[in-house]
Amino acid sequence: MPTSFTEGLHTAEFLLSEAKGSYSREQVTLAAGAAALSSGTLLGKVTATGKYVAYANGASDGSEVAAAILYAGAPDLAVDQKVAVISRAAEVYSGALVGLDSAARADLAAAGIVVRD
Repeated sequence: MPTSFTEGLHTAEFLLSEAKGSYSREQVTLAAGAAALSSGTLLGKVTATGKYVAYANGASDGSEVAAAILYAGAPDLAVDQKVAVISRAAEVYSGALVGLDSAARADLAAAGIVVRD
């Protein structure tokens, strides 16, 4: 019997469209210490440090607001990393987003990111 493999999300697989040039993208600092994150992970910005971490709706440090979407996976978070994110003026596919809930959907809409089903 052949072996089955599950393929993860590819870089920017969630992205349906974005603004011309690099208007939709930003380079931000992803905080060290978190588990590996895949492309399409929703990120929140920690108010005290200005660094980004995985979105956490129940948090109270700023990361409870979905502020961006990780463009490419970040497998090693032993140290802070500069990463590309989608932060505005884009359309994204809900099925390829990690951490999406109704509050995050509203946060993304406020940032100009339209979530399509």
